[in-house]
Amino acid sequence: MDAFHPDLPGHDHGSDPAGGSTPPLRARLHHIRADALDGDTAQTGGMRRFAAISGGSVGSERIWMGQTHVAPGTASSNHHHGESETAIHVVQGHPEFVFLDNSGGTPEEVRIRTSPGDYIFVPPYVPHREENPSPDDEAVVVIARSTQEAIVVNLPELYVLGTDALRKSSRPGGT
Repeated sequence: MDAFHPDLPGHDHGSDPAGGSTPPLRARLHHIRADALDGDTAQTGGMRRFAAISGGSVGSERIWMGQTHVAPGTASSNHHHGESETAIHVVQGHPEFVFLDNSGGTPEEVRIRTSPGDYIFVPPYVPHREENPSPDDEAVVVIARSTQEAIVVNLPELYVLGTDALRKSSRPGGT
């Protein structure tokens, strides 16, 4: 156990306050070490996601948090995250986030170039992809989502939110 509290097992009282031998997941803080992230999560080609905070790991009900690694010279597949709001914090490298914008009346590819310390917000259902243009360095970002688990809907192409492609891809059984 990587915590100290007199009411946690293995300390002075030897049991949790409710009388059991192990406190419920939602009755204590959790420490997830960097080397203990779980790679068994929804994936997109060209990148690798690792869960840290999830229902399975800590009993979370409304948040998912983890890391994404994008290898040098790699682009992810196009995808969206369903109903999840996604917040991204760039830790390493200079990943680029690509989406289509229709605010000018004609769909246009927009590429957001980032640096360590930057943040990105991805609204629900917005198709996008991540790219790592560096030929040498891996890009690493920390991700937080408003849903308890990672939702990933892989797509054949980017499209502007609100088009027929969105309705088709977000239906059960869509790509």
